[in-house]
Amino acid sequence: MNHVLVENVKIVYKKPQDESPFVAVEKVNLGINRGDFVTIVGPSGCGKSSLLLAIDGLIFPAEGRLLVNGKPVQGPGPDRAMVFQEFALLPWRTVLGNVRFGLELQRWQGEDLNERSRRFIKLVGLEGFENYHPHQLSGGMRQRVGIARALSVAPEIILMDEPFGALDAQTREDMGDELLKIWDQEKKTALFVTHGIDEAVFLADTVVVMSKGPGRVKEVLKIDLPRPRSAEIKDTPKFVEYRSYIRSLFKEGKKRGGDNV
Repeated sequence: MNHVLVENVKIVYKKPQDESPFVAVEKVNLGINRGDFVTIVGPSGCGKSSLLLAIDGLIFPAEGRLLVNGKPVQGPGPDRAMVFQEFALLPWRTVLGNVRFGLELQRWQGEDLNERSRRFIKLVGLEGFENYHPHQLSGGMRQRVGIARALSVAPEIILMDEPFGALDAQTREDMGDELLKIWDQEKKTALFVTHGIDEAVFLADTVVVMSKGPGRVKEVLKIDLPRPRSAEIKDTPKFVEYRSYIRSLFKEGKKRGGDNV
């Protein structure tokens, strides 16, 4: 049984100017196995983030169904946690306070609360920064806090919506390395939305390529690269082959529909 199953999903929004329907995602089918790292890549406006929000239960499809562990998604749940591009930290709380926040919502109390929070702060490499506030941290460090907060509540599935999009190129690459180390320890099912082809291939067991307007799954590509991975793998012929192939899929879309990638 798939850990996450997306069946014939259609997502529709109302346009703000006249409330006419806008189809963001059309007839998407996708099966994700437990413990897989899946990246979703495609041009702006292809519905990548909408699909992630629907799996998290924050929005609902107009058609089709979404299953987690064989059960319909009826809203957010403790089995899923989201990491957004915007750091989404509480500025008045310290690193420890921000990581504690998710656990507090789950009614954790006492020393167990602090002990678990500190464990995940250490996991993301922020030990010693527990009492810092978000404005005292770099962008990469703030995103680590978000990842620690998401992991601390013990979700089965972690959903990441372009979590490194606001970072500079070097920090983004470093965070990719760190994320894989964390994932290797935790072995969560991971869905990661990105615009970056290199990032998508580097992180994933499976890359889902979506087309624009309305978003459909263009291709599901299994990534046969050894783990653990380091940045050097991006220079290997196999990695370059995957990158070139996905780029060719994007170019096909531009020729047909004028998509901006």
